[in-house]
Amino acid sequence: MSTSAIVAGVGMIPFTKPGASEPYPVMAAKAVRAALADAGIDYGQVQQAYAGYVYGDSTAGQRCLYDVGMTGIPVVNLNNNCSTGSTALYLARQAVAGGAADCVLAFGFEQMMPGAIGAMFSDRPSPFERFDAITTELVDVELPFALRYFGGAGLAHMREFGTRVETFAKIRAKASRHAANNPLALFRNVVTAEEVMASPTLWPGVMTRLMACPPTCGAAAAILVSEAFAKKHGLDTTVRIRAQAMTTDTPAAFEARDMREVVGFSMTRNAARQVYEASGVGPEDIGVVELHDCFAHNELITYEALGLCPVGGAEKFVEDGDNTYGGKVVTNPSGGLLCKGHPLGATGLAQCTELVEQLRGRAGARQVAGARLALQHNLGLGGACVVTLYEKV
Repeated sequence: MSTSAIVAGVGMIPFTKPGASEPYPVMAAKAVRAALADAGIDYGQVQQAYAGYVYGDSTAGQRCLYDVGMTGIPVVNLNNNCSTGSTALYLARQAVAGGAADCVLAFGFEQMMPGAIGAMFSDRPSPFERFDAITTELVDVELPFALRYFGGAGLAHMREFGTRVETFAKIRAKASRHAANNPLALFRNVVTAEEVMASPTLWPGVMTRLMACPPTCGAAAAILVSEAFAKKHGLDTTVRIRAQAMTTDTPAAFEARDMREVVGFSMTRNAARQVYEASGVGPEDIGVVELHDCFAHNELITYEALGLCPVGGAEKFVEDGDNTYGGKVVTNPSGGLLCKGHPLGATGLAQCTELVEQLRGRAGARQVAGARLALQHNLGLGGACVVTLYEKV
């Protein structure tokens, strides 16, 4: 698992509510230009590009880049559900580490519609039909499937370990405190756990509206280069990817009959283990994490899947403040998906942007003191999980 790729530049735009954003080509071009400017290179030096988006027509990546430059390079469009952005990053890192290219662009964007995510093609089998079938068996409520997936996972944790719904509210409140210092976040207003609990109920005793991330529009990008390219062009080599892994579902997703497995607990655990083994780094060495908190419930179970705390220890992890400044590991200093927003194709690259800025010491009021190792977790049901370890060199 060679991972010798330097993150030479990152860029993103402020995330917005559906209907308030610019068209996707405009958003994506702005993020790409920001990453190029951050790296200090011209688009003509990019040798490959990977474009990630979930909702959009084919070759939308080319459409975005036509507004930046038309140099004839390979452009690959991809969709891996909510892990799309980090999948673009994964492929870009492979291209650089494998010697196929010295300078690669990964970018992601999403122009979303209001409301719950739904199927776009009703005339063919859904890729989620097996997920929906097991969820229908395990979760006896009438709600949109995304709420049933992740609320059901949280409920499984509550039933096994006595976790309280108020703990999920504390996770959302923590996210708001972090997002207050992020000018690119969608929601920057600080809320208390009590206010989270008082927001409209989506699932009695399990979830309120503020525990779920909002549909969001936005774009983000990263420039990955080889060490030789960086030295030749005098680029910033402060941050590199030390290890990275992508995993997909195992039979446990459907056979364990546990909603935590349905939403990817084992995918996350397996990817994290691969990264820790490849890098020689353990979870106790990590100072800052950006993880996939599409729901507060997923953040809680992901603490355990990443090894940040023992299985069953997530509520204590939250209660002790070990998920924020002054604790063991600052989790989602950006505000996470819950507050920064979740434009599906851009999310993984927005996480990358946040962690690179943290390791460079450029995160301003949300800076994690002494950050040298940063972990990224980006999950998409259906399913794929990418875990990336960044290091400050």
